[in-house]
This record gives sequence, structure tokens and C-alpha cells, in this order.
Amino acid sequence: MRNRDTLEYIGLWEVLNNPDFNRVQFDTFRNEAGLNRFTMTPKKWIESTNAIGIVSKAGRYGGTYAHSDIAMEFASWISPEFKLYIIQDYKRIKLDENSRLSLTWNLHREISKINYRIHTDAIKNYLMNDLTDEQLGFKYASEADMLNVALFNKRAKQWREENPDLKGNIRDHASLEELLVLANMESYNAILIEKGIGQKERMIELRNLARNQLYSLQQLENNSIKKLESD
Repeated sequence: MRNRDTLEYIGLWEVLNNPDFNRVQFDTFRNEAGLNRFTMTPKKWIESTNAIGIVSKAGRYGGTYAHSDIAMEFASWISPEFKLYIIQDYKRIKLDENSRLSLTWNLHREISKINYRIHTDAIKNYLMNDLTDEQLGFKYASEADMLNVALFNKRAKQWREENPDLKGNIRDHASLEELLVLANMESYNAILIEKGIGQKERMIELRNLARNQLYSLQQLENNSIKKLESD
């Protein structure tokens, strides 16, 4: 613990996690670290700085214990092999996490495509019995753009003009939450079309649906983050 790098690490941990940490005393220790006269023990560190990351107990069943963040740093310093294992395991976890996110995104994209088919079938069956094939294509685009405006606040053409360097369309760059809401909107719009509700009224309904569901998903995500932090 006389090492300056060690003190800076455990001091930074305390700054991030301990509101009662004595930074003034920590700065004093950091400036003195490396001098021959400088000594440091876990007990001195705890009592002088109000540190909570390290716990030191005397007696038969006593000992010195540290938070996992600090213990793993110490273990990495002692054993290069242990440090390498940590790095490799971290890379494995990140790869698994990215893989799961990619699968989830693709799943929502496929659900959105399936619902889009339901959506277009409803348009064809209930709105466009008397239109030509060319007019049908225009109507499909009109309904799809209505969903884009309701969810993303812009039409597909406007998005392409704002993002000329991006490949794909506005939906290819949507978040997981947006894709999930879009799938629900397509299903709901198909139901509204079957009921004979006009586009203006459907736009209002779909806009409200998008806002409410995005808000609910955001609240769910925030609560999940808070739970992880409390755990």
C-alpha cells in the first residue's frame, strides 16, 4: 500500500463510491507516496480517510478484506496470469452480450416485417379494392410513412436526406424499443383499418400508442438499471 499507483487506484474507488471519503487526507498520502519515510497500512488508511473499500479486523477471526474491485486489482498486480484471465473473460462476456443484443435486434426486426405483411394485407383488403397496382404501391408507402411520422417524427424521405451516408432505411437504424413499438403499431393500425377508421384519426391513435409504449419501456429500463445498481 506504499505504492503510489495502488493508493491512486483505491483512492479513485473511494471517490466514486464513498461520499464520506476524506479527499484532503488522500491527497496528502498521494503526495508522500514513494518517499522512504512513508508508510501505509490498511488500518491507517481506513481511519485516516474514512475508507470503506477495505475492511481490517483484529483478533482470532480477523483479517483484511476488500471490495471485489480492489481485491481483483491486487490479485492482478500479484499474478499476471490472473490478470490475463480477467481480460480474456471480460472479452468473452462482451462478445456474448453483443451476440445476444444482435439476435434480439434481428428478432424484433423480423417481427416488424411479419406485422408489416399483416399491415399491408389490411390496407389491400379494406382500403384499396378499386385502385391500380401503381396506386396500391403509393398507398402502401403512404401508410408506412404515417407510421414513421407517428414513431420517428419524420418521413422516410426526410430521414434519407438527413442521413445520406447511412445504408438502409430509417427502420434499419431503429433501437430495440422502437422496433418493438413499431411492430405493435402495425398490428394496431391493421385493426383500425378493418374498423374503417380514417387516416387522420388513426394517426392520432398511433401517435399516442407510440408515446405511451416508449415511455413505459424507458421506465422499465430505468427501473432495471436502478435494481442492478442497488444489487
